Amino acid sequence: MEDLLPFPLLALVGQDELKTALILGLINPQIGGVLLSGPYGVGKTTAVRGLLDIMPQVDYEVEDREGQPQTIRMPMRLVELPLNARIEDVVGGLNERVALEQRKAVVEEGVLAKAHKSLLYIDEINLLDPQVVDVILDAAAQGRVMVRRGPLIRLFPSQFVLVGSMNPEEGRLRPQILDRFGLRVWVSPLSDSRERIETCRRSRSFRSDPVAFRSSYADQTEALREEVAVAREILPHVTIPQDIEDLVVALIHDLRIPSHRAEIALLEAARARAAADFRGAVIAEDVRRLAPLALRQRHSTALDAYAAEVQQENETIGAALERARLPKTHDEC
Repeated sequence: MEDLLPFPLLALVGQDELKTALILGLINPQIGGVLLSGPYGVGKTTAVRGLLDIMPQVDYEVEDREGQPQTIRMPMRLVELPLNARIEDVVGGLNERVALEQRKAVVEEGVLAKAHKSLLYIDEINLLDPQVVDVILDAAAQGRVMVRRGPLIRLFPSQFVLVGSMNPEEGRLRPQILDRFGLRVWVSPLSDSRERIETCRRSRSFRSDPVAFRSSYADQTEALREEVAVAREILPHVTIPQDIEDLVVALIHDLRIPSHRAEIALLEAARARAAADFRGAVIAEDVRRLAPLALRQRHSTALDAYAAEVQQENETIGAALERARLPKTHDEC
């Protein structure tokens, strides 16, 4: 039973930033996903699985017994990608059983297609096969995945909320992977001794009687689930005033962040926070609260050095052009 019932998200002690990022990711998938970094045992996976209790309702396309497509409305699914997943598992491939028994080629969907309109969770993403990561990022960018097996080609829709977790002690993510995550959470160990004791007590209570423990958080969890659902309905109507856009761009310029995904992540997260607060417009407080989540780990000293080299080359070339006294074009006259 303990394995089947998730630990309530709201029962996690502390970790407000972690909870906020995951909830905003559910409200607005356009944020671009959430990356959780931290040591083992601080609640990263527990928090993600706790989202099962507050998943919003979405429309899924399924086939009935006659093979006809139909739409059913159900809670968003949580799809977990195994660390040892192969390219074939992720993308899809031929159904070997059908091929052997019926001598017919049938292309089956993989994890990415199954994650359509769902939350795709990748634990220890920094240890995942780089080829698999590249395939996932392509699907996230294009919203679809293509399965090609010889002459057979099939396209599957694949739009999902991407959540990854990792322990930085085991290695960092490549910059192009890190850039894909809209919000980045550092899940630090609890420093308050009373909070650590309370964590032990709640964990013990959950293991002892998961049903009773979950019942004690049922009302709060149901209220949060309804708030997420309402926020998703409000979100399309949330606007961003021009002064807020200017504020965000100025902030990112001041931090010398190169990726344009920074603006997108921060503004979309701000829209989600406004919707969660039942407001129709983003305010400066949204930006202030979410800037650390959206903008940390985005500055690149390596790119700064490279840009400085390019600028120096441009100046050298410009000086050479002046010395060469090339005739000016008509546009320059």
